[in-house]
Amino acid sequence: MWREIRNREAGQFRPNSFSNRIRSSRISSLTLSNFKEIVSPHRGAVNSLQVDLTEGRYLLSGASDASAAVFDVQRASEHDGGLIARHKCIFVVDKHHQHGHKYAVSSAIWYPIDTGLFITGSYDHYVNVWDTNTTQVVMSFKMPGKVYRTAMSPLATSHMLLAAGSEDVQVRLCDIASGAFAHTLSGHRDGVMTVEWSKSSEWVLITGGCDGAIRFWDIRRAGCFLVLDQSKSQLGRRAPLLERSTANKASTSKAAGHSLSETSWRQQKKALGNGRKQSAASRLTTQAKASGRQRLHPGMLSSQDRATAHYGAVTGLKVTEDGLYLLSAGSDSRLRLWDIESGCNTLVNFETVRLQTNKGIQLAVTQDSSLVFVPCMTLVKAFDVWSGCTSVLFRGHFECVNCCWFSAEDQELYTGGNDRQILVWSPSRLISDEDERSIQGKLPAQDEDNWSD
Repeated sequence: MWREIRNREAGQFRPNSFSNRIRSSRISSLTLSNFKEIVSPHRGAVNSLQVDLTEGRYLLSGASDASAAVFDVQRASEHDGGLIARHKCIFVVDKHHQHGHKYAVSSAIWYPIDTGLFITGSYDHYVNVWDTNTTQVVMSFKMPGKVYRTAMSPLATSHMLLAAGSEDVQVRLCDIASGAFAHTLSGHRDGVMTVEWSKSSEWVLITGGCDGAIRFWDIRRAGCFLVLDQSKSQLGRRAPLLERSTANKASTSKAAGHSLSETSWRQQKKALGNGRKQSAASRLTTQAKASGRQRLHPGMLSSQDRATAHYGAVTGLKVTEDGLYLLSAGSDSRLRLWDIESGCNTLVNFETVRLQTNKGIQLAVTQDSSLVFVPCMTLVKAFDVWSGCTSVLFRGHFECVNCCWFSAEDQELYTGGNDRQILVWSPSRLISDEDERSIQGKLPAQDEDNWSD
């Protein structure tokens, strides 16, 4: 640590490289926290976790006992012996609330740009929008079936649409501004278990269904524009942007030279009187074929409509922070990494995992998109995104883990499971007994000076 700081002061590291090194070292040292504890008020399995995107301070959880709770993860409620900081919930809303859910809360998310609102989806077929300050429901949407997942775009500036996936085949977009359904997205042949917004466009929505399909939607138009096919693949990641631009320039110049030579050859051939005019019938045939190719739509008419990304239900989706790749988990116990631009399976061979098959799971990725955290029954595994190897293994839950959330501000991982617990995984903080006593004022530190002002 100190060596890297000296190297940074000497100018051997760039600021971004230095911060990435520190962040990576903290993530690699994640362990079950021995100084922070979340006191869970839930009496059922924890299904959803999210830290607010504005302050990175408030943790929202949803559980199977129809309750949702909010915690302040930066300010502790009490300290146990001066060492362990206990964080109790600020408030909890459950089935005894006047407008609370009657059945399990499957999804709980914050409003992206303000902690004044949060949204919950439940198996009671309702999506509720809550006022955080008054803990009252300000808006409610009735769905045709159990709600599996809800999501709002963190990039949206032109709309306030909430996407909801349920056991119905249609994805519904709820407009929080008007309190009505905006429109529905039709294409899946079974329930929609997970939804995720793009990190590069506020108009692109990604959905995963029980039919094994992953579909990309532009919410401004009808039908999906891409269906991922596990048989369409590319090896590894795409080339860096600089290399691709250089290659494109070279290919463009080569094509330009070829077209110029072809044009001069045609002019010479025409001057010799050997040029032939294309018949009107052949031109019409070519135009018809071109228009036919344009009319084919992956989500509407083409054979790609029946392509599948997994051999079972798609139980989890997560877009990397750079918005270039998509991670998917399925009930076939497979993890796949997709290139969003090309729609190809990158063929990363993730190590053998065992995933839940009867409910959705919540994945998490690090800020630099190097690691993905995956709930694997009673464990949480951190995989290297590009090698597929297990980097870190987290053991702490006694029953199946359902959800993960990685906090980029503190490099902390929060996990929730069927054991009703919310565990905190923090970078290791080693404090010797001597330093600890010096902090409490019992013994001066060895490096403390006695100079007077």
